[in-house]
Amino acid sequence: MNTDDTRPPPPNAAEQLRGFGPLGLLAIVVILAGALVGPPVSASLVLAWAWLSRTPWPGLGLRRPRSWARTAVVGVVFGSAFKLALKALVMPLLGAPPANPTYHYLAGNTAALPGILAAVVIGAGIGEELFFRAYLFERSARLFGRSRTALTATVVLSAAVFALAHFQDQGLPGVEQAAVTGLVFGGTFAWRRELPIVMIAHAAFDVTAVALIYWNWEVPLARLLFR
Repeated sequence: MNTDDTRPPPPNAAEQLRGFGPLGLLAIVVILAGALVGPPVSASLVLAWAWLSRTPWPGLGLRRPRSWARTAVVGVVFGSAFKLALKALVMPLLGAPPANPTYHYLAGNTAALPGILAAVVIGAGIGEELFFRAYLFERSARLFGRSRTALTATVVLSAAVFALAHFQDQGLPGVEQAAVTGLVFGGTFAWRRELPIVMIAHAAFDVTAVALIYWNWEVPLARLLFR
């Protein structure tokens, strides 16, 4: 036996899952496949990967805010105001229709509210943020570093992926809206590195969208500034 052999031992499974070798790439493929199934699946896979790979929760932005109350209030106000501004100003400039045809069935449909509210809060606010922000940003940072250029590219690329994910059910207007929201939520996450406030803002954004459709306020708001 060569007692002078100082080579390190093979990396354990957790290290391999954090890396980009065969096991790490397999994990990425599985999580991406889960994203095609739906946000709850990809979010569950991201959390399972973080636990198995021993990735620290703060590495995914899962930090406890200094004040939950302040974070909740800021997130709700920001998310709601962002949706109203997007509907009244940005989307009309992009030529989007004043009403969202995909979800117009929600107008006055009280029976559909519990399901859609659960979907936007849990599926979008929590599930999409865990994948599109927490996971993609962590993988990008480990692969490309945390320079300003790398972080900017991550914000743009993650927003592009987020936008494309909305094409199937909402078409071009959904892509345009998701591109803007992806840039804003991604930029906020890159700045704060705290996922809870982005989750709350995203959920508030979507709940506000549901409220606008339910009470038939979409068209009046979209035509408030542009007739």
